[in-house]
Amino acid sequence: MNAETPTLRELSYAEAIREAMDIALGADPTVVLMGEDIGVYGGAFQVTGDLVQKYGEDRVMDTPISELGAVGVAVGAAMTGLKPIFEFQFSDFATLAMEQIVNQAAKVRYMLGGSVSVPVVMRFPAGSGTGAAAQHSQSLEAWFGHVPGLKVVQPSTPKDAKGLLLAALDDPDPVLIFEHKMLYKMKGPVPEGHYTTPIGKAAIRREGTDLTIVATAIMVHKTLEAAETLEGEGIDVEVIDLRTVRPMDRGTVLASVRKTGRLLCVYEGVKTLGVGAEVSAMVAESDAFDFLDAPIVRLGGAESPIPYNPELEKAAVPQVPDILDAARALAQGRV
Repeated sequence: MNAETPTLRELSYAEAIREAMDIALGADPTVVLMGEDIGVYGGAFQVTGDLVQKYGEDRVMDTPISELGAVGVAVGAAMTGLKPIFEFQFSDFATLAMEQIVNQAAKVRYMLGGSVSVPVVMRFPAGSGTGAAAQHSQSLEAWFGHVPGLKVVQPSTPKDAKGLLLAALDDPDPVLIFEHKMLYKMKGPVPEGHYTTPIGKAAIRREGTDLTIVATAIMVHKTLEAAETLEGEGIDVEVIDLRTVRPMDRGTVLASVRKTGRLLCVYEGVKTLGVGAEVSAMVAESDAFDFLDAPIVRLGGAESPIPYNPELEKAAVPQVPDILDAARALAQGRV
């Protein structure tokens, strides 16, 4: 952050990301944008916008419809001096590029003894809520968080969407940014100019004493909504926005659990082996476990592909009433 307090404006989440890319392209000639339909079309979710008109097709490059090949080019470019920002149309399509992401980008610096780094940033429109069905609505951040060599972030606000992207560009390792599609239009205060949000640092979005809820991405907002209702019922909830899946902020989470004695993990990805499982294990393996007054509870997505039907789609991921039920049961000793 600059020494002087930056001016704040209201920007949408998508506008904040576009501004971060604009700042990076303008300041560093090694930064390039790559992805399918990010040029004249402006990106699948119109996030790239008119940057191709401003910087030209040599800096904002439409790639062929081949994630494996295009990501391979981005990884190779990163190894040879460029800083590519690669946009996937949907996070689900990362499955087509797993070889390049998991076997190449994540491992090259280690395998070559640190002589080469891979400063590539990958942007993934993720999550449900758009009616895009099972192959375009997944939350796969836990997959990639399992891989040493990758950093995985999930900004929940426009301010962090900009700050984490700019921080990712300063990182020598591959950084994967999972942007929830339902947040693109959400507005919030965003500082002008260049600033960074630290990778690996969670944010306490609401302080409380009775129950810690650790949430990610859009679930942060659903949890905050639930926390307001719970406050009226005499349950004081502390809400932690994890922000980074890998590396995870142990200190903030453990300190909160020591204070409240209860932990609820809320995330959109499938419950089994999800982000909340890692948070739970982290607490269970620490001294914070001795401060718990109740079992740890995970509230994650259903053990199912995301349905197309809008009501079933909602039922497949946690909603505010689900968070309320889980929090009440935990706070009232019914778990």
